[in-house]
Amino acid sequence: MTSALITGITGQDGSYLTELLLAKGYQVHGIVRRSSSTVRQRLDHLTSDPDVYGSRLFLHYAELEDVTTVRRILQKTRPAEFYHLAGQSHVGTSFEVPESTCEFSGMGTLRLLEILRDLDNQPKFLHASSSEIFGRPQVSPQDESTPMNPVTPYGVAKAFATQMVRLYRESYGIFSCNAICFNHESPRRGESFVTRKITRSAARIRLGLQTELALGNLDGRRDWGFAGDYVDAMWRSLQAPTPNDYVIATGQVHSVREVLQMAFDEVELNWQDHVVIDPKFIRPADVELLVGDPSRARERLGWKPLQDLATTIRQMVRADLEITRKELAS
Repeated sequence: MTSALITGITGQDGSYLTELLLAKGYQVHGIVRRSSSTVRQRLDHLTSDPDVYGSRLFLHYAELEDVTTVRRILQKTRPAEFYHLAGQSHVGTSFEVPESTCEFSGMGTLRLLEILRDLDNQPKFLHASSSEIFGRPQVSPQDESTPMNPVTPYGVAKAFATQMVRLYRESYGIFSCNAICFNHESPRRGESFVTRKITRSAARIRLGLQTELALGNLDGRRDWGFAGDYVDAMWRSLQAPTPNDYVIATGQVHSVREVLQMAFDEVELNWQDHVVIDPKFIRPADVELLVGDPSRARERLGWKPLQDLATTIRQMVRADLEITRKELAS
């Protein structure tokens, strides 16, 4: 049974990747942070299944800055594949906590690479990078050779980590890959991200729990995909015969206004009647257009996105309607 270790296993991507690996017959180990709460909603359906949890799925407590404990977990579990998904991934929040963002996303990745460098049996390593490393690119679409030009603390931290993964691959022969992921969404997306903020508000407005939605820049455009598709690309990256970096994207671009239209159409409301612009949600520096060229992933990994944005947004709205109705009933 192939063994894999995942950081960030309780997040959106971690939960989808866990499901994918379990379906492929893997034994999955996840690193989680110790906290007073043991509620991990994205994994509840797995940890509550006695045929899965404690048999093929195991959780281990550690802080990523605790090098000794992380090394001990690696030595104990001896994974064949190591997926590093953990990090402070909210771009807006990174302006408020730039030091911790860079410490966690940048230095945290370097510490893991240093641990791997010293292991006798090195697992293949996947770092979940981000389109934010491109910032304000001079070319569009962006591919693996596009120069990095980050304009947010999160983007700077990810650019550092991405370069370190390349450096350790080239200098020390570690099988390390960057999955340069453009925005990817799902019903499991955190509520602070704009897509989930929109779908949750659409559901709550439909059910009479709120009347308006405050947003920042409605003209911002992104290449949005489905998280379930993107973790498949991560897995495929580590199945390739040689390590490389891959842009994971749809190649299609949509604006925040389009996402609003999709979400409010699902609840049969006019978004313009409910959305207000609040300057506090406009970032000090922001990108206007990021769109990826996934040609390398398509040609070398046989990967392509299967679900379009409209379908994902509909799924998110329906899930938020169900959650909100349960809240009202409780």
